[in-house]
Amino acid sequence: MAYSQFKGQSRLPKSTIPKRYDIYLKPDLISCKFDGVVLIDVDVVSPTKHVVLNAADLTVDSSSVSFKPSSSSQELKSVNVGLIKEDEILVAEFGEELPVGVGVLRLCFQGTLNDQMKGFYRSTFEHNGEKRNMAVTQFEPADARRCFPCWDEPAAKATFKITLDVPSDLVALSNMPVIEEKKEGDLKTVYFEESPIMSTYLVAVVVGLFDYVESHTSDGIKVRCYCQVGKADQGKFALEVAVKTLELYKKYFDVPYTLPKLDMVAIPDFAAGAMENYGLVTYRETALLYDEKHSAASNKQRVAIVVAHELAHQWFGNLVTMEWWTHLWLNEGFATWVSYLAADVLFPEWNIWTQFLDQTTDGLRLDGLSESHPIEVEINHASEIDEIFDAISYKKGASVIRMLQSYLGADPFQRALASYVKKYACSNAKTEDLWAVLEEKSGEPVKQLMNSWTQQKGYPVISVKIKDQKLELEQSLFLLSGLPGDGQWIVPITLGCGSYDNRQSFLLKEKCGTIDVKDSAWIKLNVDQTAFYRVKYDENLEAKLRLAIERNELSPTDRFGILDDSFALCTSGRQSLTSLLTLMGSFKEETDYTVLSHLITISYQVVRIVADATPETLDNLKKIFINLFDYPARKLGWEPKSGESHLDSMLRGELLTVLAELGHENTLNEATRRFDAFCANRDSSLLPPDTRKAAYTAVMQKVNESNKSGYEAVLKVYRETDLSQEKVRIIGKSSPHCSLASCPDANVVLEVLNFLLSPEVRSQDAIIGLGVSMEGRETAWKWLQDKWDHISKTWGSGYLIGRFISAIVSPVAVATVVAVQITLQPDKMPPHIGKAYKIATLSRLGLL
Repeated sequence: MAYSQFKGQSRLPKSTIPKRYDIYLKPDLISCKFDGVVLIDVDVVSPTKHVVLNAADLTVDSSSVSFKPSSSSQELKSVNVGLIKEDEILVAEFGEELPVGVGVLRLCFQGTLNDQMKGFYRSTFEHNGEKRNMAVTQFEPADARRCFPCWDEPAAKATFKITLDVPSDLVALSNMPVIEEKKEGDLKTVYFEESPIMSTYLVAVVVGLFDYVESHTSDGIKVRCYCQVGKADQGKFALEVAVKTLELYKKYFDVPYTLPKLDMVAIPDFAAGAMENYGLVTYRETALLYDEKHSAASNKQRVAIVVAHELAHQWFGNLVTMEWWTHLWLNEGFATWVSYLAADVLFPEWNIWTQFLDQTTDGLRLDGLSESHPIEVEINHASEIDEIFDAISYKKGASVIRMLQSYLGADPFQRALASYVKKYACSNAKTEDLWAVLEEKSGEPVKQLMNSWTQQKGYPVISVKIKDQKLELEQSLFLLSGLPGDGQWIVPITLGCGSYDNRQSFLLKEKCGTIDVKDSAWIKLNVDQTAFYRVKYDENLEAKLRLAIERNELSPTDRFGILDDSFALCTSGRQSLTSLLTLMGSFKEETDYTVLSHLITISYQVVRIVADATPETLDNLKKIFINLFDYPARKLGWEPKSGESHLDSMLRGELLTVLAELGHENTLNEATRRFDAFCANRDSSLLPPDTRKAAYTAVMQKVNESNKSGYEAVLKVYRETDLSQEKVRIIGKSSPHCSLASCPDANVVLEVLNFLLSPEVRSQDAIIGLGVSMEGRETAWKWLQDKWDHISKTWGSGYLIGRFISAIVSPVAVATVVAVQITLQPDKMPPHIGKAYKIATLSRLGLL
């Protein structure tokens, strides 16, 4: 069967539309297989002999495929069933045209509980010393088809009735509450309520052994947090955040949460951070669980933001769903932005909108590459979707939403959003639908303004100078490479002149513009960094801003913005390294967490650049940075103080880690002393969670091939803890380098890299341990070549393989980047892998 007319199409044919699914699944957690039957109420909207839907990695029993029109008692059997593997579609052909109207399509199928963390897959856990499996689904973006045949497109919304046959000692969860359980021997059949209308990527099933904690919202929504047996207390913080966030969103969107329950589940093996399945949100353990005794302040903050992000999707994504993946940013940009809004309400002491600038910076960095893409990307095939789950959709998307909210005003923006959610509830929407509602409610030219930000890639740098008491502005495309380019935006300009009481704002619609200004102590554009552009000041304005920073006359957000723009201008060759270092010297008495954290990030990058360009100056540069960070580190000390802020708790660990990596002898010695005490007594107060990362990093600085005792001691901690956050602290990042892989001995780095591929490290965690020391960069590159077949086989089917490439390729020397081109042949890679390679190499070359 050729079925050539169905091959290579971007979307499924519109001749048939699903209305309701009745799904039966029977997973076998021993053999890791599953059987299934699906009955689909299908609306035949035009006569056809073919029903075309999605299926992948399933064995469909062709003899079981039938269609029963509601207008007839006759059941039509299919005459042919074909799978087009490359397009992941199933074609059921019938001997006669199916009549227009509703009928029931029936299919029986089998599949494998795979180990790829997508579709219907298995995750492993230990219970009473025994290794066991659980069954989990992860369907976004297009993997429901790996669990049951379906119309696997966001616009093909339907209702879902799910039934599971599972071992009777296990917990079975789905989107809706259980209505009945029938036990028969060692098995039980679990029947779930029928769901409201939703997209296939939001359907979810989890089968495993769990404990839970429970609470309720004020209007009676049951909220539970499920986790491994014995860890229930670690779910209490997330549960508290979830209940408060549901209440907040109900008020903000002016629409109640639409399901009778919300379950959140910690999954040991999980590729993403979390997944917003309607009524059954799944998480990595590190993104949901919080241990009062052994979790750090940064862990607590991450749990709060991730929970708020996923619950935002219950409205923005689940209730109102993007029409097609081109509009993914509507889901992810909004959920990212709203999660910070929620965190700010729940935890105002976190100064979360200042921390939001880290999101903006990540978006600006990726969007400053020539290989970037617009926020709205035309997706022509399901195989392309993975490419756009990146900092553009999430972080640039969130940043331009914040820019629009700042331009329109918080209250008008909120009222318009509520109208949008009500208008498109239980339906699908496109970007232009949102702009239309915002424009109608605000009276502002939202579509014209925002199209310039969502439909073209990149962003402007605004060059500013004063001439005859006029501020002259000129916009041009900013590229990290320093190369010129085309582009023009409608830019919301805000400026403060010597005081935050003296502000001006206007839209820069042309390439150039002028505005009258009086002589001021300083002029700062993009007040509070609410807009998505960079600013290049002339030397006079730049000098005045440095003085304003030294006098502490600028807000933390504006200090952050000046610093980040200066670093970007330096890396693009538009500003000298001397100018950047002079500016960094103005922050010698800085105390704000987010600003200091960004100073630390930039210092790592500058050290890397100088190590390649002028290695003979590296020691002096490190001394400059040690002097910059030693003052705030001494002020905070190693010991947490009674009643200290959440932000100071996070800052302490970051300062001590950077000092350790810079080779500050006092920090290295004190860290080693405290680590030794921790090894002797894991409850020692000398090494609380917030400083453990610094201690692990410090210990690894003194490890070499002839003395691995420190490495072995850190590995012992890894092997003995059952807390996922502790394991991640040991192998994962808090800087460009990872604790274990920060060792300056390349041979030890190789051992660490091989450890990451061992069964001791869960596959989703391997990618977070790849940030190697400068001395280990070439070793890591050779390791990537040697292990490429294994890596591509293990991680190649998902987006995680791109992390291997970006982590290993980005830091290596330019000559090696060129060699990568020859060895890995990115043009022959799948699109999402090739893209990761190109971004990694361009990012590296763009920094030089």
